[in-house]
Amino acid sequence: MQTSLKTARGRGGAVTSPHHLASAAGMGVLKDGGTAAEAAVAIAATLAVVYPHMNALGGDSFWLLKAPGRAPVGVDACGRAAMAADLSLYAKAGLESVPWRGPLAANTVNGTLSGWARTLELGGGRLPLQRLLEAAIHYAEAGAPVTESFTALLAAKRAELEGVPGFKAAFMGGEAVLKQPALGLTLRRLATEGLDSAYRGDVAQDIAADLAMAGSPVALADLESHRALTVTPLTVEIGAGKLWNMTPPTQGLAALMILALYDRLGVTEGEGFAHIHGLVEATKRAFVIRDRHVGDPDYMTTPAQAFLDDGALLDRLASGIDMTTALPWPQPPAEGDTVWFGAIDGEGRAVSAIQSIYFEFGSGVVLPQTGITWQNRGASFRLAQDGWNALRPGRKPFHTLNPALAELNDGRTMAYGTMGGEGQPQTQAAVFTRHVLYGMDLQAAITAPRWLLGRTWGEQSTSLKLESRFDGGLVDQLRAAGHVVDVVEPMTSTMGHAGALVRHPDGTLEGATDPRSDGAALVVEAD
Repeated sequence: MQTSLKTARGRGGAVTSPHHLASAAGMGVLKDGGTAAEAAVAIAATLAVVYPHMNALGGDSFWLLKAPGRAPVGVDACGRAAMAADLSLYAKAGLESVPWRGPLAANTVNGTLSGWARTLELGGGRLPLQRLLEAAIHYAEAGAPVTESFTALLAAKRAELEGVPGFKAAFMGGEAVLKQPALGLTLRRLATEGLDSAYRGDVAQDIAADLAMAGSPVALADLESHRALTVTPLTVEIGAGKLWNMTPPTQGLAALMILALYDRLGVTEGEGFAHIHGLVEATKRAFVIRDRHVGDPDYMTTPAQAFLDDGALLDRLASGIDMTTALPWPQPPAEGDTVWFGAIDGEGRAVSAIQSIYFEFGSGVVLPQTGITWQNRGASFRLAQDGWNALRPGRKPFHTLNPALAELNDGRTMAYGTMGGEGQPQTQAAVFTRHVLYGMDLQAAITAPRWLLGRTWGEQSTSLKLESRFDGGLVDQLRAAGHVVDVVEPMTSTMGHAGALVRHPDGTLEGATDPRSDGAALVVEAD
């Protein structure tokens, strides 16, 4: 992995994503005169091909779009539980919980493609869909070199995935260049028939037939009833400016609360004990609220925005943070596998987006006619009669996904985010505070050592993980304050694959990518 990346700068447009081929696809769209929304869709489509262990057409996506001088709009492209996915289905199978893999884990509709369609409607379109899917089609048909993370995760998860319908044929050939001809054909069909064909057209017919053959409860009627939603993002104002994040069922509320609470602590210097400890303690308070209240908004008793509008609540939570001692942390962790990406065009339109299949390779189910890998986001549902995230037909599952945007008081616009489950709001807070509050270079803010309170991949752990590049004295201080600290590899994907784009008032653009990923931040010069 490279650690000597520099912030990319230009004026005609900028993109960043966790895979360089996807970034190049988005940059090509910008060079052809496309909007930020079109570039982001090109990135999303290419990522679904070249990063198949992290995301796919069979997952969900969430989007924030901002035009200059306007408040952002959000796109909620979360699929609901199938109408046949009820408690009796799992009881008949002798299960006490939804399995992590296989057809019964593939129990929610895939919202991703509807998210692309709605994003193009809202963000403006100049280019044909065929052009936006061009790179994805090419890499699916001609092949794309597999990444180290793909190879490593394939080996690590082989035992639990090789028996899942369609998985072995799709991914276990052992080639250094992965070809996905069925997926390429599906993308060609979508380019011709339109993205809605995946829900109410011929592509949907094939998807439904393959899901039924595999044993998934998702039926054609579930696909037909799905629609992406246009939503008003959550927002909060702090000293540096105004922040936005995604509405439930995502954990966007937690991401905003962390920064709102930290802003109240008055920490004036970055990278020391007060900075790291303060953000970790703010994270704990925000996660308590998240875990008690956030899920499908149709089932929430208090609107998420109400927590951010309640200044007295935020003051009380912040005042309860002890800046010398850690709050004991017994909260259970969550899983996740995801990609964040962003684009800003030369006219200042910005997109912050995130796309996911939940676990690496999702449910593992690969549909033979379409080549689509199906997510297992619905594996997070509880098999319970009621309560938080309890399985119900038509219910949206809780999502860790949350793309972020900020409009700063000095006129800058920032789009940023990361993959990483529990770590997403924490990494967002690290990148934002380092760059915005403490003046660190954008790329340096992403490259710098990070932390994660909660799980690591493949483990159920609630300790505070610190990359080994942190100063040993700081690690000792955190332990002395009561944090249960584990020191991990110096540059690990456990900390997510972050990215960020910034537009300055004079039109200058900056982009940064994560050296923990296979990504690239690219800019195009103005004509």
